[in-house]
Amino acid sequence: MLTPVDLEKRVAYLQSPQAVRDRCRLLLERVLAGESEHFRLDLNRMGSVADYVITTMRAHYPTGEIPFHSRWQHFQVGSGERLARLENRLKDMDPLERLRCKWDLAIVSVLLDAGAGSAWKYRDPESQTAVGRSEGLALASFDWFWQGGFSSDPQQPLQVDAAGLERITLADLAAAFQVGPENPLLGLEGRWQLLQRLAQTLRAQPHYFGSGHNLPRPGRLWDAIQPEDPSRGIKAAQVFQAVQRGFSSIWPGRVSLAGIPLGDVWPYPHLPQTEPGSHWVPFHKLSQWMTYSLLEPLQQEGIPIGGLDELTGLAEYRNGGLFVDLGVIQLKQPEIGQQPHPPDSTVIVEWRALTVILLDQVASLIRERLGCSAQELPLVKILQGGTWTAGRQIAAQLRPDASPPIQLLSDGTVF
Repeated sequence: MLTPVDLEKRVAYLQSPQAVRDRCRLLLERVLAGESEHFRLDLNRMGSVADYVITTMRAHYPTGEIPFHSRWQHFQVGSGERLARLENRLKDMDPLERLRCKWDLAIVSVLLDAGAGSAWKYRDPESQTAVGRSEGLALASFDWFWQGGFSSDPQQPLQVDAAGLERITLADLAAAFQVGPENPLLGLEGRWQLLQRLAQTLRAQPHYFGSGHNLPRPGRLWDAIQPEDPSRGIKAAQVFQAVQRGFSSIWPGRVSLAGIPLGDVWPYPHLPQTEPGSHWVPFHKLSQWMTYSLLEPLQQEGIPIGGLDELTGLAEYRNGGLFVDLGVIQLKQPEIGQQPHPPDSTVIVEWRALTVILLDQVASLIRERLGCSAQELPLVKILQGGTWTAGRQIAAQLRPDASPPIQLLSDGTVF
């Protein structure tokens, strides 16, 4: 019987990047041992993946200046003027309020960033370009934020607060994202419910998000964790831990331990069930994506970021699709790629686990080929430069709709 202290330690472990790597490696070892009914691995093709990613990086970032893989890159699609307008509006604010606004935007936009499906598009009002998938979701959420759609204070439109979220209806969300019979968005209601749970979470944790006159806002998370001297920097894992503690309760229908919801953690029946949580596999994709998206504004304010590679690669369909499409991850049955799978299926859990470890391995190969250190080319830049872009590129070459090689049944809250 685990004591309360032991349970607390177990929760902290399952919410850590180390647990993501540990558990995902166990699944990779099962596949290498031939014990998976779904996949086999051909690691001899990893060199070809590294070369393909390097070619992609050089094509998209010829100067070698690669930004973080974060939500901020998506806001520049379309007319490309959104971030310049935002910076202009925020430039006279004090740095703390400027960071709150940017964190508000990044957090709500990331939470709305589950898979959109191939049919949905957002028509950029400025460029009149139809933009789908993650970039389209980013533009829709940015424009809604810009119009004050998440704020309860007309005098302060560029913020997200609990009262502003609570008054959003499903119809408001559908209108903001241009959803209709001819433009269906996967998981629309799940996204709306997520916004409502975000409001509840903000009110339930005043120590993180403020209360009373200090309206509960997601961006106040920085107030709670900022070091006494921000110029000395902050560890990426500290931001990630705050994201985990602050937002884990918003995820629906997931596993919990000692009454604490764990977020993006899934049971896997082939791991030993010897103690609470021993057969669970954590990924924390959206939490890490959010963390990467919160680090970039800190960097813009001159706050040094340490320990970037403690976080993992993102277990999502572009990174995972890259390894399938280039033959590293091979399907044992063609039917796996012909029908969608729920997120708790062993197909999806194994695919995501393989993706995490293979991202670490391909990052090492890329650095070796380029003669770079992890400090010079951290994983967050390899993802951007990078594996995510290469995954989308190879998908477009192989399938007319650029869909991933394995389909997920999305509820609007999973990658």
